[in-house]
Amino acid sequence: MPSASGNYPGRLHPAWIVAAIGFIALIGAAAFRSVPGVLMEPLHEEFGWSHGTIGAAVSLNVLLYGLISPFAAALMDRFGIRRVVASALLLIAAGAGLTVFMTRPWQLMATWGLLVGIGVGSMSMPFVATITGRWFVRQRGLVTGVLTAAGAAGQLVFLPLIARLAGDYGWRTPSLVVAGTALVVVPLVLLFIRDYPSDIGVTAYGAEPGSAIGVRAQAPGGAGRAITVLFSVARKPVFWLLAGGFAICGMSTNGLIGTHFVSAAHDHGMPATTAAGLLALVGVFDVAGTIASGWFTDRVDSRYLLVGYYSLRGLSLLVLPMLFGPDVQPSMWAFIIFYGLDWIATVPPTVALCREHFGEDGPVAFGWVFASHQIGAAVAAFGAGYIRDIQGSYTPAWYIAGALCGLAALMSASIRRKQPEVAADPSAVDGVVRA
Repeated sequence: MPSASGNYPGRLHPAWIVAAIGFIALIGAAAFRSVPGVLMEPLHEEFGWSHGTIGAAVSLNVLLYGLISPFAAALMDRFGIRRVVASALLLIAAGAGLTVFMTRPWQLMATWGLLVGIGVGSMSMPFVATITGRWFVRQRGLVTGVLTAAGAAGQLVFLPLIARLAGDYGWRTPSLVVAGTALVVVPLVLLFIRDYPSDIGVTAYGAEPGSAIGVRAQAPGGAGRAITVLFSVARKPVFWLLAGGFAICGMSTNGLIGTHFVSAAHDHGMPATTAAGLLALVGVFDVAGTIASGWFTDRVDSRYLLVGYYSLRGLSLLVLPMLFGPDVQPSMWAFIIFYGLDWIATVPPTVALCREHFGEDGPVAFGWVFASHQIGAAVAAFGAGYIRDIQGSYTPAWYIAGALCGLAALMSASIRRKQPEVAADPSAVDGVVRA
């Protein structure tokens, strides 16, 4: 039997098993989402499709990844975590597998864009929030940070492999590897993930006796609540400051670096496998950066953290065009390490600010802020490819992104602290406190 705190003396609490399978699923989702960036050059060479055309498919992918996320938690409330995640993995497998038959750009949009986009969108930030919110009380912040960092681990595990397979066997082989990997994870999800701790007669990890956390209950509002919260928070300037900054965050990470870094490095004579390895190293340092950012968020004003993160990121993008070359120089190693530490360091302070300003609606509000992140990423994925087609170089894209990061820093500095609500003193009468 569990102890009063919800722990299992002498054996592993089931919450850790759920978190472990969730981590595996998130690793896969992150890897699947980043694969098109590695396949851009092989698709361009075989079909003659422009970088803008291929970037449009990536844009649809990242756009759906964001727009689906505010509703993903509602789908999990209605149909269960297992069903939603298993269905998402099947969509990813279908999207990746069907690409081996494509011959037209619209088919790339339908597979990597639509099917894979919906699939990975169903396993985004709301998936992390749902697992940690239902299964953990103690160490919830730590688990949130680790699951968020799974995206970095996905790049680390898959990107070098995908680049090597594409180089040795053509782009179809890694597409089939992605499809097969997604299918392998499906039975793990069905066997080991449960929707609520109460479904298997346990309490959430660290929950006190009688706590409602982890107990199956009908969620109010469903998908309609996501719309209601959007209309509510959209009336507050802080929402637009957070959403605008996070849109620029998406532009300067997933949309630009994640999609076009390998192609840009290839333009300067660097082998695709080497560039993919560098991008994977971004994932290595991202793990440390995200966890450290969570630690700092508990101790430093989140607004100041965002100002620092965006400012330093913008400066690094302004110098990046001077670092490319056929070989990896120490200056490029320095960029990779720094950029990895800063990659998604913005997530913990942004989540904290949503919680501070929107209260119980904070998680749903963050879902919409995260949607703006992916809209920004989609714009950059297409826009940078278009710039490359027109200018023959990605250099203007780096400068634009660097300047926008400066704007994001200013927006973050403009956020005001929420004034704490003062509870009424029951001993006060007519505003006077009685002794």
